[in-house]
Amino acid sequence: MPAQDFNRKIIHIDMDAFYASVEQRDDPSLRGKPVGIGSEERRGVLCTASYEARKYGVHSAMSGVQAKRLCPELILVPPNFAKYKQVSQQVHEIFHRYTDLVEPLSLDEAYLDVTQNKLNIELAVDIAQRIRQEIRTELQLTASAGVSFNKFLAKVASDFRKPDGITVIHPSRAMHFVDNLPITDFWGVGHKTAETMHAMGIFNGADLRQLSRLRLQQVFGKAGETYYNFARAIDNRAVEPHWIRKSVGCERTFEEDSSNPTVLLTELYRLVLELVERLKKKEFKGRTLTLKVKFYNFTQITRSRTVPHMLLKKDDILPVAKALLREVDYTERPVRLLGVQVSNIDDTPHRPQWIQLELPFKKESPFEELRSYF
Repeated sequence: MPAQDFNRKIIHIDMDAFYASVEQRDDPSLRGKPVGIGSEERRGVLCTASYEARKYGVHSAMSGVQAKRLCPELILVPPNFAKYKQVSQQVHEIFHRYTDLVEPLSLDEAYLDVTQNKLNIELAVDIAQRIRQEIRTELQLTASAGVSFNKFLAKVASDFRKPDGITVIHPSRAMHFVDNLPITDFWGVGHKTAETMHAMGIFNGADLRQLSRLRLQQVFGKAGETYYNFARAIDNRAVEPHWIRKSVGCERTFEEDSSNPTVLLTELYRLVLELVERLKKKEFKGRTLTLKVKFYNFTQITRSRTVPHMLLKKDDILPVAKALLREVDYTERPVRLLGVQVSNIDDTPHRPQWIQLELPFKKESPFEELRSYF
């Protein structure tokens, strides 16, 4: 079992309903109202939703039509990613006042390693509180924070008291926390993996820890080692300040669900052309192509293929994309969305993740009592 460094002090900061909160901040008429960020087109989906909208069951990746059905008063606002990126940069400027060991995960969340920090503040929880206060004062936005000794626990903790909360997971309480953590809230456990684990009698961290490393590897491959360690609150991943792009992709939702091969091939061709342009713009290259297919009932699958040459041009990508599409049986399941992605810049298989973690724990928590360590 790998040694665990309990002296590390890791913070995970997650902005609260970031895109929606920025729009509510900038448009007073939206404040206190249910807001969804997404296209108003009939087949559009939401990027995120305000907490007022989430009370009705509205969430990201939901179609605008379905969201409106759940919340008739929902206000749909087109996304403005240029603005969100600018605000994200302002948030990161606040992070860098305390440490340069900042690993961005997206525009609205990041890991910080504050074991050694610029202001020599002893307690990581104090740094997290100061960061949250500065975000509130300077940007009129709120953020939630998780504090612990590794990335896995810090990320899980940041979701624990959302919105506008902070949770500390002390080493002495880590196993208790993990034991009660639903398996669906473990990092890397998606819907299909959760189904498999449930069938094996695994419903929380305590259940997961009963399985041997060998058994987990037999069932889940390389991910089994990760699950084995997470069940023991072990995560030795470093906070990587120099973010490296691992993939470039694009996807499109159809106006009408289709099982017509000609329609799907035409859309795939258009996607490949768009992908080629994005690869040029991002100056990215890779050897693995992943096809994402979402069906009419919102179930989805992915198919991947790694080739010996770099995927850069249409003539490189299109034949592989067509071959992957031929592997998909859509005759009785009309397709709603297609996506293509190039990854694997270093010959390491890369599996795209579409994961959203939401912790259903009760808000009452004993973990704040032991703030003396962090």
